[in-house]
Amino acid sequence: MGKYLYKLGVWAYRKRGKVILGWLAILIALVIGLVSLGATFDEGMSIPGMKSEKAMDVLNKEFPPNKNDNGGQIRMIFKAPKGETLESPTVQKAIQSSLDLAPKDKEVKTVLTPYQTGSISKDKRIGYADITYKVEANKVTEDSKEKIKDIAKLTRGAGIQTELGGSVSFSKMKIGGPSEVIGIAVAFIILAFTFASFLTAGLPIITAVVGLIGGILCILIGTNFASIQSVSLTLAVMISLAVGIDYALFILSRHRQQLAEGIDMKESVARSVATAGSAVIFAGLTVIVALCGLSVVGIPFLTAMGLTAAVSVVVVVLIAITLVPAVLGIAGHRISPVRRNRFLSWAHSEKTDPESNKWGRFVTRHPILIILAGVILTGILSVPALHMELGLPDNGMKSKDTTERRAYDLMAEGYGAGINGPLVVVVDGSKRKDSQEAIIKATKEIGDLPNVASVTPPIPNKSGKFAMINILPKTGPNDAKTKDLVHAIRDKAKKVKKDEKVELMVTGSTAVNIDISEKLSEAVPKFASIIVIFALVLLIVVFRSILVPVKAVLGFIMSLTATLGFAVLVLQDGHLATLFDIPQAGPLLNFMPVLVIGILFGLAMDYEVFLVSRMREDYTHGKDAKKSVLSAMKHSGPVVTAAGLIMISVFASFIFAGDIMIKSMGLVLTFGVLFDAFIVRMTLVPAVMSLLGKTAWHLPKWLDRILPNVDIEGESILKEKKSKDQKSHKPVYDK
Repeated sequence: MGKYLYKLGVWAYRKRGKVILGWLAILIALVIGLVSLGATFDEGMSIPGMKSEKAMDVLNKEFPPNKNDNGGQIRMIFKAPKGETLESPTVQKAIQSSLDLAPKDKEVKTVLTPYQTGSISKDKRIGYADITYKVEANKVTEDSKEKIKDIAKLTRGAGIQTELGGSVSFSKMKIGGPSEVIGIAVAFIILAFTFASFLTAGLPIITAVVGLIGGILCILIGTNFASIQSVSLTLAVMISLAVGIDYALFILSRHRQQLAEGIDMKESVARSVATAGSAVIFAGLTVIVALCGLSVVGIPFLTAMGLTAAVSVVVVVLIAITLVPAVLGIAGHRISPVRRNRFLSWAHSEKTDPESNKWGRFVTRHPILIILAGVILTGILSVPALHMELGLPDNGMKSKDTTERRAYDLMAEGYGAGINGPLVVVVDGSKRKDSQEAIIKATKEIGDLPNVASVTPPIPNKSGKFAMINILPKTGPNDAKTKDLVHAIRDKAKKVKKDEKVELMVTGSTAVNIDISEKLSEAVPKFASIIVIFALVLLIVVFRSILVPVKAVLGFIMSLTATLGFAVLVLQDGHLATLFDIPQAGPLLNFMPVLVIGILFGLAMDYEVFLVSRMREDYTHGKDAKKSVLSAMKHSGPVVTAAGLIMISVFASFIFAGDIMIKSMGLVLTFGVLFDAFIVRMTLVPAVMSLLGKTAWHLPKWLDRILPNVDIEGESILKEKKSKDQKSHKPVYDK
């Protein structure tokens, strides 16, 4: 592979103008394609085969919804001023006169006031009106929403608390904005201090942004051909921006190192693509495989998330091995190590001796203590993961600054927490001749189950063989007791089916979310096992060693358990919630563990490859095992440190997002990279490698013979160049 990448590097350097114009033309073509096709996200998160999904199918079949009843709905919740009720003449007049304005919007189909439906709480202080539109929820226009906001202002002006809920969203998930800008700004500062040059710092940022734009455009166009959720785009932005900067950084760093050794500009660019570029491709493929591996879980929306993120990584890898060398060619000697900004040079060490790396010396001198401390720290952080609970964030976990959260709280205050998470039981009595009597008998005891606030009488369908029951739990949708109630109904259903030949099926959005969370929880061990086996095989081939891959996988497992433990500690248990501005503690995002496994594995292997491949490179060139560790810490350590800090800055910038899903993903991935890059890769890995010595690189001869030779260090091209230089009596440039 190194030979082909060397030729690619030479071509990109010579044709640098055409390469840049080529990428510009690709972006323009993608923009034209997006303008022509548009973008359509699908927010569905169902999983085929779930009990609640099957029950929903039966419900829709036996109780077919009116085609005209699919319109979006806004629920206006009112709370009377202190000392008054919704039936007070002044309050009733204010609400009624305000709601009379709603039908003036031609998009509004119906308006049901609390006085028409009787939807007023027992204390008469809270009630709600439902405004239904002629179009689906996601097609309700901003103009229509503004008219509802104006109505809410009128009732609020009369002293009535008014909040907005329903299927129409008022708080959108934003893609792009301050988060990305903050991450890019911090990354630029890190690179500026790493290279002591503002110009050099800007190059990885520019190429990464080009890759980011290309990836986003591909995904947006892809929404026309596949079911993709908007959160998938956010994930792709996070990953592509972070790895895009990192991959450009690795090639740029190698190029500057070679320029310092006196290698010619064109030759240096070509060798950088052949060596660091090889590692970039391998690292990129690792991330891509890990993301595509999400598809083995068999959950459609998770597959879409993995594949879209993988597409963005493919784009940034192509950018790294084509656009980056072209840009390096244009920059020329202006990014040479000797060209430093005098304001930043104070932070840049002039020493080249591996022994000058203080952290490397400390770690290699006290490996046992370092390993012991690392294991203890991991154990402490991992303990909370033992009581991890999964769920899907609802309006109750949004910030109190949003009207949806205040609406959620008002509904719970007026009607009980269960109003936000009702359950529907579909009763199938078709196997009994006396179906209606059997249905009544079978459902008689449901109200006696623990945590049931209220149960409606069975509502039969036209044939009378099926019925529907609405259940309000005493607890909210994400409460563990609600989950227990769903299981209690299903346990009872088994007995009823056996004794009465009547089937009880639980569904509704709350039951669906519970089933999705449990399905994803079951998928975690399976996916983690596949990833671990894949990592072992892959790293054995790459590093031609048994102990190094085992150490890498154990490090990944440590990072994973510590990260999940931290997530539970903050997001579920609520510790440090104020520090990170977490609006409400609750269960972890149900697809987060699987997502963290895939992403963290890819990034962990990135750092493992860039650090340990340098150790192997120096070891194969004759250095002893300990010196190769110090050499890698000196030459690759600063680059891995900068890459880790950049990744952290990008992920951490998403912690400031208002949406709890984005915020939680940003927080967890930030900690995961922090722990893996600095505790595992920069501390435990060199400590373990120092302790193992040359035994780390042992490989049985029989295994060595059958393994393919993967040259990720570009060793083949360097040997070839050295041989040619010796034959032509040219000065030999080696690493």
